[in-house]
Amino acid sequence: MTKRFYTIIVLALLAAAPAGAQTVSDSNNKRIDIDSAMRAPVSTDAKIDSVLRVHSPRKAAIRSAIVPGLGQIYNRKYWKLPLVYGAIAVPTVLLVYNLTWYKRTRYAYNVLATKDSANFGNVDPQLRSYITFNALGNLQALRNEFRRDVDYSALFIIVMWGLQVVDASVDAHLKTFDVSPDLSLRFKGGYSEMAGTNGVSLILSFR
Repeated sequence: MTKRFYTIIVLALLAAAPAGAQTVSDSNNKRIDIDSAMRAPVSTDAKIDSVLRVHSPRKAAIRSAIVPGLGQIYNRKYWKLPLVYGAIAVPTVLLVYNLTWYKRTRYAYNVLATKDSANFGNVDPQLRSYITFNALGNLQALRNEFRRDVDYSALFIIVMWGLQVVDASVDAHLKTFDVSPDLSLRFKGGYSEMAGTNGVSLILSFR
């Protein structure tokens, strides 16, 4: 009876051993799966999304609004810097020129209008002939012309400044433009039964 009892116990232990080993193996497999999942690389889409979020059109526009050309530098469009600075420099030079001559003609006009002969020597030499010939109307027209050109020059500066802000913002938006392989554009030849002629069609496909 005792031998039979021990025999049953030994057989039970032998039967249970493979099951235990299988359990350990399964647990080890699960552990390996979990570790491999934790070490899985970040998807390419996630990396692309993070890059797109970093490059902000708003930042590009703000930087160009503060300092001309700074948005183009942010977009790494360095070749546009001469265009930006040239477009703003030209009306700026004209503004300084027109403003200088507006002040000179205004001063000469005031000297002639008030008959202030004591300050005749302070009048620009190129404008003294107007005073000599008492051409008050011509001097007034010249003054008004320079005043108008000052306004136009200032307006052109504002326009060019705004355009380079828009350019920086658009360039930044284009960096996030989706050039997806799911889109295809191709030409296809065919015959039109309605027109009775051969033709070429442009086909845009979404996959």
